[in-house]
Amino acid sequence: MISIKINKLFAKVKDTRTLVIFCLGFVSGLPLLLTLSTLSYWLATVGINKTAIGLFALVGIPYSLKFLWSPFLDQISLPILSKLLGNRRGWILFTQILVMISMIGLGRSNPEINVFQTAIWATLLSFSSASQDIVIDGYRVEIERDRGVGSSAIQLGYRLGMLISGAGAIYLSVFFQWSQVFQIMASLMLVGSITVFLSPKSPEDSQKNISSTEGTFNFVKEWFLQNVLEPFREFITRRFSFTIIIFIILYKLGDAVLGVMANPFYIEIGFSAQQIATASKVFGSLATIAGVVVGGLLTSSIGIFKSLLICGVLQALSNLMFVFQSIVGNDFSILFLTIGIENLSGGMGAAAFVAFLSSLCNRSHIITQYALLTSLMAFGRTTLSATGGWLADHLSWPIFFLLSSFLAIPGLLILLLLMRKIRLFLPDKTNQI
Repeated sequence: MISIKINKLFAKVKDTRTLVIFCLGFVSGLPLLLTLSTLSYWLATVGINKTAIGLFALVGIPYSLKFLWSPFLDQISLPILSKLLGNRRGWILFTQILVMISMIGLGRSNPEINVFQTAIWATLLSFSSASQDIVIDGYRVEIERDRGVGSSAIQLGYRLGMLISGAGAIYLSVFFQWSQVFQIMASLMLVGSITVFLSPKSPEDSQKNISSTEGTFNFVKEWFLQNVLEPFREFITRRFSFTIIIFIILYKLGDAVLGVMANPFYIEIGFSAQQIATASKVFGSLATIAGVVVGGLLTSSIGIFKSLLICGVLQALSNLMFVFQSIVGNDFSILFLTIGIENLSGGMGAAAFVAFLSSLCNRSHIITQYALLTSLMAFGRTTLSATGGWLADHLSWPIFFLLSSFLAIPGLLILLLLMRKIRLFLPDKTNQI
């Protein structure tokens, strides 16, 4: 029985669709750290204060608002690319081009001279990356055959992309100018472009085209109601939708607040660029990938809700390792232990969380609803975590990291409430808890 299950699992992993999802996950994850931890590292090395670095989290606001334009990417066709590749893959290729342009522009900015220009390019990169995520997520949900394997594949690729733009970028910054580092990152986006041409067409790909001749008031009104408001209404009118929204916003809050200040913390206590890249990015990414695999297997074995609870508790406890690190100081071996525990639990939580978000989507509105849900997740990571720099400036490091651990508790309480509501009002779905 066990050997049969293992053979079925390997068959799912060897599916070419899984490889496509993995590669698209890679180019989806590549831009993220260039507007987060890698950018904060760059800013910290040139002397930007912690409060300003924390505020740079706001450049990620496009990730929180992407649901506003996700229906347009779902319904509007590109003149040439959609005809050649289909609507989904056409938009993926187009957004990848925008990502590459934004990466090069960000690298050519100089935060020491004009930090505002750096912020503009970082925001443009976030917008382009968020748009790419919209179409990749919709495409992934449509072509994947197993939600658990698909979630793990996208997360594995995503984490590899983050490894390259995290550890890789910091390593490269020792030998190259930042402008060159960002050019290298932009060239790696070609992995996604090649994947687009080799990937299968979405079975539900839309070839709808809205031209100027069709742009009458009545047509636009009807299109807006059907393709923008309806997906939102369908989700909002579900039972427990408000509880679900609050949970999505809060589940990763503790990790988000900690993550904004991690690199400034490493620099302040005396770790070198090579040490940070090796421990935080290389080893940390490997620990995260291991966590994603464990999280995916855990979700498939015991269900989404139990996995979210277990992983959420581990995430909260893992932040306490940074309290220990801040007391010990510059100890490289302790740094490995701290990052290993933190990233392992974070990867487990990410896999369970992606599976949870995917399970909430109505197949009739996949791309819009998934964008909405991931936008809610990003809201906590950006707007709420932007205060992390101010807190780090006004609190000692041990107190700051202790606070980040406590910030995970509200999300866990909401999860317990949601599980209780399902048991009471939806007994037929109790087996999913």
